[in-house]
Amino acid sequence: MTAVDGAVVRPGAGGDFKRLWSAAVVSRLGDALRSAALPLLAVSLTDSPVLVSLVTAAGFLPWLLFGLLGGAVADRVDQRRAMWAVDVVRGLLVAALAVAVTCGSATIGLLIAVAFALTSLQTLFDNAATALLPAVVDKAALGTANARLMTGQQIAGSFVGAPLVPVLLGIGLAMPYAADSATYLLAAVLVAGVRADPPPRPARAAGHTLRRDIADGIRALWRDRLLRWLCAATTLCNVGVGALIAMLPLLVKGWLEAGDAGYAAAIAAYGIGGVTGGLAAGRITARLGPARSLLLGGGLQACCLAVLGTVRFLPAAIAAMAVFGFVGLLWNVTQVTLMQRRSPAGMLGRTSAAFRTLGVAGAPFGALAGGAVAAAWGLNTPMLLAAVLFVLAVLALSPALKEASGGKAADRGQTSHTAA
Repeated sequence: MTAVDGAVVRPGAGGDFKRLWSAAVVSRLGDALRSAALPLLAVSLTDSPVLVSLVTAAGFLPWLLFGLLGGAVADRVDQRRAMWAVDVVRGLLVAALAVAVTCGSATIGLLIAVAFALTSLQTLFDNAATALLPAVVDKAALGTANARLMTGQQIAGSFVGAPLVPVLLGIGLAMPYAADSATYLLAAVLVAGVRADPPPRPARAAGHTLRRDIADGIRALWRDRLLRWLCAATTLCNVGVGALIAMLPLLVKGWLEAGDAGYAAAIAAYGIGGVTGGLAAGRITARLGPARSLLLGGGLQACCLAVLGTVRFLPAAIAAMAVFGFVGLLWNVTQVTLMQRRSPAGMLGRTSAAFRTLGVAGAPFGALAGGAVAAAWGLNTPMLLAAVLFVLAVLALSPALKEASGGKAADRGQTSHTAA
């Protein structure tokens, strides 16, 4: 819940937010089914590690190529129509993949193309969804709305989608993709039912190009000191997260010698922590304010990474992953809410696109750095590198947070809606 002068504010009980929440959760369920099944399908088609890795890489590359463009388009169009149209196209693409798998005609090239196309469309969908939410719920309830959306998605992805994959694969190799297609089409119907008017946009001068729109979004992010440093801190943290994701299997199975069961326990702990963090995020930010919530989240995550890199004991690693997931979702909810409140009117899609593009860029670099550090100094050292990066992020962000919360308004969720 979000605080206004000490009171707790909830998102409205209207049908629009329920439709958006349901669409987000249903779509995340389908994504989890496809994401878990796609690597298995790739491995069945080729024994080349490079080709298998390209399927995963194709799911990240569009954010670096088209993330800014997706934000600019999201600010120009009716976000509701863009979202349901994107989901219809994605549903048809995944349905075509399911048909190809059924007919035995799926290839690695097809998997790479589908993964690339789906994420390219996602750059528009995600930026449009971020820009639309402030038109669906009151500004004071954005924190709680974001927390509920992220928590629902975490539950759908970690605790519903992943366990369903073996069941669906037992029915048929194409079933995870058929189910994913159905979730996209259902999400499109739900979003099409949203009645709220899109956020108002300032009049655009004649000849205003997409390139100029993108540049305006980058400038809006840069001019707001808090958002600028929050973006830099998030990117730095994502470098650490990239190292964690890439090296966690080797850490648990190699350094901790805990095997597949230990790795599964660590991943489950992270998922449980994320869900509980999402449920508690509103209350924590209501009590502490966004500035203290971010500093607490970053500091605790650094401690968790230090534990992972120094304590050679599986229960300690499981506990660290649970806390890491908890405060990670707290950070994400607070970050998105601040961006929605501080972005200039009519520019939220572009501002969020610039923020997301830089943030996503950190993860692949972190994965590469984690592998190099592990090869040079040991399987536990990437966690220590990640801990240092989180500490640096918190130290870099602290002055901007203190400046923004110099008056109690910013620290209690009343940040300005215009760029500083």
